[in-house]
Amino acid sequence: MHILLVEPNYYTQFPPLGLLKISAYHKSQGDTTELVKGCKLVLKKPDRIYITSLFTWAWKPVWEAVKYYKQVFPNSEVWLGGLYASLLPDHASKSGADYLYKGIFREVEDLMPDYKILEETDYWKNWDGSIIFSSRGCNNRCPFCAVWRIEGSINSAKKTIKHLVYPKHTRIIFWDNNFLQNPYWKEICNELEEINKWVDFNQGLDARLITDEVAERLSKLKLNSGKGIKIRLGYDSKDMRIFIEKAVERLKAVGIRGREIMAYILFNYEDDPEDFFERVKHSLNLGIVAYPMRYEPLNTLKKNFYISPKWTREEIEMVQKARRVIGYGGAFPPYKGLLKKINNARDFYEAFKLRPLRKKS
Repeated sequence: MHILLVEPNYYTQFPPLGLLKISAYHKSQGDTTELVKGCKLVLKKPDRIYITSLFTWAWKPVWEAVKYYKQVFPNSEVWLGGLYASLLPDHASKSGADYLYKGIFREVEDLMPDYKILEETDYWKNWDGSIIFSSRGCNNRCPFCAVWRIEGSINSAKKTIKHLVYPKHTRIIFWDNNFLQNPYWKEICNELEEINKWVDFNQGLDARLITDEVAERLSKLKLNSGKGIKIRLGYDSKDMRIFIEKAVERLKAVGIRGREIMAYILFNYEDDPEDFFERVKHSLNLGIVAYPMRYEPLNTLKKNFYISPKWTREEIEMVQKARRVIGYGGAFPPYKGLLKKINNARDFYEAFKLRPLRKKS
């Protein structure tokens, strides 16, 4: 068969891992594959078309892709899978796809993704990272998270990841939702030391699980998550305060500097602006970078539309504007001027209110 793999025309920082694994699977069966982004004219008629999906609010490009390829190749099977298809199957089923696939395609989980196919594209040909799940799922049941709903508790834990590292790549990017819950995390760290490539724990690490031993093992890796950051932590609520403190203390003790640690600060969920302000203030005073993460409902069809009961649209916009004006790359680094502004502020409004621009004379 000839297989067409379609990444809809939405923005993403990473290539479509699921499609790359499907490509590897079909090639192992003797099939040919082709990867395209968006609605593109392809010359060879496919026997089957796989269309992936990302966040629920990016559903329109998915529907556009389904409609386009159904019109161009009416006799080809169209399969729709991915995050949106798994979270909103009833909505996704109305897209016009012939088949809807929910959850993880287990048959391809342990295959090396077909990174070579990226070299045939204009948009991913310079990609340089091996994306890896050393485990699936998460034992936590955070109500705002989709992971455990789709993947369940921690499962599919791997003892080795060597076979998933593409030789040409200089980076290894972990997409584990809770890497430290993998019972074989030590064995994998041993392999990472041996492989000696840059390591990025992209989804962040659980501060509650960072012991002295974990910190020591992490310090031996070539950590690099971009923009000077080595470690990301989740600071989802004020209940995490003591765990963030202990994790930062342990990471600093093994030589990881504060500015190399970033905390994701969830907001617009069950918190209020003052709660958010205190977590940002706490992070900056620990000497780490604070990155606001706006909560979006798992079933939302429109990005940046939801406002939680304890926030107002004006307050949300204050955060977003502050990120652009006094932040860096969407984050709040603990530089002297910002730290002074935050510490001198009496409340959220004083902390995030911006001075009006002076008019040029």
